[in-house]
Amino acid sequence: MPPTNCKRVYLSGPMTSLPGLNFPPFAAMIDSLRAGGHTVTNPTELNPDGGSWNDRMRRDIVSLMECDTVATLPDWEHSKGARLEVLIAERLGMTVVNAHDLVTREAV
Repeated sequence: MPPTNCKRVYLSGPMTSLPGLNFPPFAAMIDSLRAGGHTVTNPTELNPDGGSWNDRMRRDIVSLMECDTVATLPDWEHSKGARLEVLIAERLGMTVVNAHDLVTREAV
């Protein structure tokens, strides 16, 4: 079971080709995680003006390296970028957890 005392969480989920780059689900989860005391890195905040997918992923991966946990949003497995973020985290021995489960465990 992943630790619930995460220090720095990177939020990962689908964005590309979704309406509004899927910002609303990111914003809602970030509020919940931050309310739980986590420091959250949010790719929607890292890339407010968009840019190419390669440019966004380069910025995101640099920020991912500063975290110790990756929290995933629903349907992350259908996102090329989120799959890459999770793969990197797993290979580096970081904790990967469903974001909703992380919030739910803390509420108990």
